[in-house]
Amino acid sequence: MDTTHMDGRQRRGLEIAQMRGIERSKGGWLVPSQTVKAKKYFVDEDFVCDCPDSAFHKATCKHAYALRYYLSAEWDTAKGTKVEKVRISYKQAWHAYTQAQNEEVNMFDKLLADLVGSVEEPPQEVGRPRLSLRESVFCAIQKVYSQLSSRRAYSLFRNASERGQIRKAPNYNAINKLLNEEELTPILHRLVAISALPLRSVETDFAVDSSGFRTTNFSEYAEDKYGLNRQKKWVKAHICTGVKTNVITAVEVTGENGADSPQFAPLVKTTADRGFTIQEVSADKAYSSRQNLLAVQDVGGRAFIPFKTNATGNSRGSYLWMKMYHYFSLNQHEFMEHYHKRSNVETTFYMIKMKFGDKLKSKNPKAQENELLCKIIAHNIVVLIHEIYELGVEVKFEGVITLLHNKLQKT
Repeated sequence: MDTTHMDGRQRRGLEIAQMRGIERSKGGWLVPSQTVKAKKYFVDEDFVCDCPDSAFHKATCKHAYALRYYLSAEWDTAKGTKVEKVRISYKQAWHAYTQAQNEEVNMFDKLLADLVGSVEEPPQEVGRPRLSLRESVFCAIQKVYSQLSSRRAYSLFRNASERGQIRKAPNYNAINKLLNEEELTPILHRLVAISALPLRSVETDFAVDSSGFRTTNFSEYAEDKYGLNRQKKWVKAHICTGVKTNVITAVEVTGENGADSPQFAPLVKTTADRGFTIQEVSADKAYSSRQNLLAVQDVGGRAFIPFKTNATGNSRGSYLWMKMYHYFSLNQHEFMEHYHKRSNVETTFYMIKMKFGDKLKSKNPKAQENELLCKIIAHNIVVLIHEIYELGVEVKFEGVITLLHNKLQKT
């Protein structure tokens, strides 16, 4: 390989690649340090490394270059330059995947009808008969799943009525009104919990993060203060997700400036309260705090959150902080093996945005929150459908509803 025009990082990257010490890891590769014998850095599938050089200079480091050369497997030989492409393969149960994809639409409506069966109908003593709340929730989630406009989604409601999943197809505007209701939010949070619980025996490791969903509203503040073009407002979803199936066990919705770290402990506690056994929780540096480490320990798990560059081992009354700081410093390779499960939360957000869109169609803030919760529920149902075929999971919402009720009674 011609190294004439290589810069220093590229040349050192080639040297590392020729050491042949690069290993495949979940979500990326482990690349050996050139100076510290036992140390390895993690380079993800976008060639972003967690080494100090990459973080400080925001540039492609020698470890990322080493991975590039490794994947090309380009070497100089006596007969010239030899290229042996490394085949990157992922295990995928393709038969189960195909079955799940083929049956998703039909199974989605069936599972959704079973799920909303837990919604209690409010009593009515006088007045004209109201629309069924249970059936209206069914239609709201079905509409969000389909990504159709309110008027076009009416045909879905009518089809559901013909199949006997609902008694009467509601007017399209009735669903829009429902999404604006304050009383709908706790109902949707409960449905998130119920839709995740069939996987409680599968998920023991979790990851926490947040991501924004754009709205149709614009920020007048930025336009007036800085003379900028009209900028979209965002709604932020903070989630706790299982790292094996990407099911979402708890969610909090805030405005675009909602802080991440304060949401960590409530998400972890809610996941535990809903019946999940927590062994590990991983999150990025934004969640690094003594309180968050303790929150995971309180529910019987262990938090893997990297420490910020200015952090010290000073306990300040927290022995757990000091213990994890030294573990992070002295056993970084082992620590990062656990921490990199966090990449699964980014996969979860990618799944939601690719399938259900990254835009919220509602204009009212409460309706935006409820619409986002509907996306989360739709995502969980799709995850369940896949796991029915891949893991043979049996989905019976009646049993998990009883479990959830008993858990909430105790807390």
